[in-house]
Amino acid sequence: MYGTGRMTLRPFTGTAADAALVLALDSDPEVMRWINGGRPTTPRTVRERTLPRLARRYACLGGRPGFWAAHRRADGAFLGWFELRPLDAASAAVLELGYRLTRAAWGHG
Repeated sequence: MYGTGRMTLRPFTGTAADAALVLALDSDPEVMRWINGGRPTTPRTVRERTLPRLARRYACLGGRPGFWAAHRRADGAFLGWFELRPLDAASAAVLELGYRLTRAAWGHG
């Protein structure tokens, strides 16, 4: 596990618990506002498309994941996810950096 003084980062595992966290995050219209106009992601989409993408590991990154679940260190609350993944799964030459955070995590630097 990795992290900072205020949060921990862990790989997504693809479990039902991870699916519930991602579904709650992607069901918040304000979180999704600039992604898809505020529409919630369906449970089926989270299960079949989103979670496998979040749990994927990349050979070009030495088998490491490209997405990391973030939790508040103080109480373990889910904060969202961070992404550092290759745009081309076969090469780490170009990486994409991204994140999606719960509203509770907004404005805390």
